[in-house]
Amino acid sequence: MPRVSKGAARRQSKKRIFKAVRGFRGPRSKNWRLAQESLVRAQATATKDRKRKKRDFRSLWIVRISAACRSRDIRYSQFINGLKLAQISINRKMLSEMAIHDPEGFDQVVETARKALESVA
Repeated sequence: MPRVSKGAARRQSKKRIFKAVRGFRGPRSKNWRLAQESLVRAQATATKDRKRKKRDFRSLWIVRISAACRSRDIRYSQFINGLKLAQISINRKMLSEMAIHDPEGFDQVVETARKALESVA
């Protein structure tokens, strides 16, 4: 059986991996074994952090809404409960944007939530 060195296929594989690890520090972008390992770990981290990013943004929106609610003398939890009772379904991203760019509109939403809370109590 003749020895097979994989030729073009191996070269293409290495080229693809070295292109992906371009910009990594030190031997991680030059050494074949470290480049392979670094790429696998980088891809795993990238997948995990795409999920993390969604979580981080949601918490940012909640902090912004909470600050806007506090300045209008209502707690975040009461505000969200009031929205549910009033059957207003605006996501937290839009509420956050309203609180920053459209304070008058946000005031109206807060008042609607307050009225819904008062009608139940």
